[in-house]
Amino acid sequence: MRAVLQRVSRAKVTVEHAVVGEIAGGWLVLFGVGPADTHKGVDWLADKVANLRAFADADGKMNLSVLDVNGAVLVVSQFTLYGDCLKGRRPGFTGAAAPAVAEPLYEAFVTALKGLGVPVATGRFGADMQVELVNDGPVTFIIDVPA
Repeated sequence: MRAVLQRVSRAKVTVEHAVVGEIAGGWLVLFGVGPADTHKGVDWLADKVANLRAFADADGKMNLSVLDVNGAVLVVSQFTLYGDCLKGRRPGFTGAAAPAVAEPLYEAFVTALKGLGVPVATGRFGADMQVELVNDGPVTFIIDVPA
């Protein structure tokens, strides 16, 4: 699994002109699944997202988690995180898991975050989504679940 975390002051996802997920502040998580990924990595990644200390404390240091700042997480599925752009001019997506593999892991990740007490909003798996965000910082991290 791979996640791109963007610290945001606000973010929302629209599908067919309707807002399906929105947060005031916290993490926008772009979430991708590889074909060999399993449920084993879901809890590790959820814990990392919930507890990563990348929000400013009273001294302006990155020392607080999304839980500490009463933030939220907007999770958006994005198979293109596994796109391969090394050869040719068209990306290949053989490194991305099929929807039948990816969707249950996406749902499990959302459930695991909620289980840690994080307010969670989501996009819609497999939909054509428009994502709006204000990246706070900007602060962006790429996290790959260890094999």
